[in-house]
Amino acid sequence: MASAISTTDFPQLTLLKRGKVRDMYDLGEHLLMVATDRISAFDVVMAEPIPDKGAILTQISLFWFEKIKPLVANHVVSDDVNEYPQSCRPYASVLKGRSLLVKKARPLPIECVARGYISGSGWSSYRESGDVCGIRLPAGLRESDKLPEPIFTPATKEEVGTHDINIDFAEAQKRIGRELAERVRDLTLAIYREGAAFAETKGIIIADTKFEFGLVGDQLILIDELLTPDSSRFWPRETYAPGGPQQSFDKQYLRDYLLSTRWNKTPPPPPLPEEVIRGTRQKYLEALKQLSGSTHGL
Repeated sequence: MASAISTTDFPQLTLLKRGKVRDMYDLGEHLLMVATDRISAFDVVMAEPIPDKGAILTQISLFWFEKIKPLVANHVVSDDVNEYPQSCRPYASVLKGRSLLVKKARPLPIECVARGYISGSGWSSYRESGDVCGIRLPAGLRESDKLPEPIFTPATKEEVGTHDINIDFAEAQKRIGRELAERVRDLTLAIYREGAAFAETKGIIIADTKFEFGLVGDQLILIDELLTPDSSRFWPRETYAPGGPQQSFDKQYLRDYLLSTRWNKTPPPPPLPEEVIRGTRQKYLEALKQLSGSTHGL
């Protein structure tokens, strides 16, 4: 297990921004996207990183970007550090396996969420009103039930530390225009169906997921990450039992620990015990191995 990387510091490169997990650098023609080992829960970044998490997320995204390529193009230029600009070479040991050279795109100002099962904020909304993002659902659903058909439930993009807000399709159209909203809705559902069908053959249920799209000129492409345990709910198929929360390969393991501490979900977060750090890493690694058949040396 490699030592964890909480943050990157590349003096010769221009830091564009730090997100919850990724550090972005502006290389001129392209961007350098580096997945650190930071982990957030309830929109708060934990003090302790999860060793190898950034590398695991990067390998999972690369696996899916390749598989989904027939449906939609993506932002990946290269994941080979030897093909990065010369200015990146001094940092090759940090970048290897956890970074991507990506196209510059204009991100759409909405999150594109697909739900195949009723869980999380969707379950909360359904219990209150019987619908999710304006989509009426059948009566009598239990928590974690499979939906008759996957649904598109967009959300706003909020700043770090603030929850994204679920919106209906009409609001999404207002924000990005009807034609583009229809395109991303149809693509979101198509990608989700293909990804979920494949994952199920590997023993993983993808309950829901979120995608980010961007524009390069007039071309719509996938950006950020794809079908990872950070952007999706991954459940083991063999233990799936609707009627309550599910075991998971994703951050739910960490969330459950944090809830047990009665933390108020505002900074600072409680310290993570070594056992929780190890257990979280193992969940992410299991997801990579089951999907791709390899741990990629991690």
